[in-house]
Amino acid sequence: MTKVNETRAVGLVPHRERTLAHELAQRTAAWLVENDVEVRVPAELAHDSGLDAYATEPERFAPGLDLAIALGGDGTMLYAVQLVYPAPVPIMGVNVGLLGYLSELEPDELEGWLPRLLAGDFEVSERMMLAVDVETTGAARGSWYALNEAVVEKLRSGHLIYVDVSINGSAFTSYAADGLIVATATGSTAYSFSAGGPILSPDLRCIALTPISPHMLFDRSLVLSEHEEVAFVVANGRNVALTIDGRELGELCSGDRVRCHGAREPLRLVSVRPRDFHQILKTKFSLREQ
Repeated sequence: MTKVNETRAVGLVPHRERTLAHELAQRTAAWLVENDVEVRVPAELAHDSGLDAYATEPERFAPGLDLAIALGGDGTMLYAVQLVYPAPVPIMGVNVGLLGYLSELEPDELEGWLPRLLAGDFEVSERMMLAVDVETTGAARGSWYALNEAVVEKLRSGHLIYVDVSINGSAFTSYAADGLIVATATGSTAYSFSAGGPILSPDLRCIALTPISPHMLFDRSLVLSEHEEVAFVVANGRNVALTIDGRELGELCSGDRVRCHGAREPLRLVSVRPRDFHQILKTKFSLREQ
């Protein structure tokens, strides 16, 4: 973990539909402005929170920002990641959602922590990001980044997808399944976990390949290092949907290729107190004591 400098520009990313998130954003913005801190709010979210005066277009949100505060659940955190990465902007989550696995504070803690956040009295932990390169003529073409996962899956119920997978440039096998998930260690407790994938410590820099309802004998996850590359090619003439951290990028057609590997730059998450991953896991999943 690393210490940070004084905070002079803060981005607020409230959940679009939660009243508490809007109220927190309004109170936080007022406090920050009173303390001579620049406030930025994504333009598409500013009006709903009554913060039009701080509306900022996506391309101007991250440059020069010292801190981003996501006011919502894990989905809001993932949206904040897309806004700031790969800029070295630390992100802090305030749990105004259901699970809040990535969140650092509860809503009633935020006001008390604002002076310390302003003074830079917090540490930053780093998480590996997934780099995803897509070769297609469709809307998903280009390079993307994910904190949790990249997913290809079927478009219609009752239809399998067929994907030819290679690892480090060598053919591995062909999957017939409802979909495939390539997850980071951070994302191992999200969709990959629901599909039967392993839970990985977020300190690990690795990726996990997990099939969704595979129709084949080989139905296990593979855990690979950050330096290894998983590539898959859509096969058998059936289109698939590509999703990055819950964001649908579009359809992929037969012959389209996706390459996944550990990204060069880490994501930076705010840490205000010691975090024991295993205790968080126990709490979030309501595990019993021995």
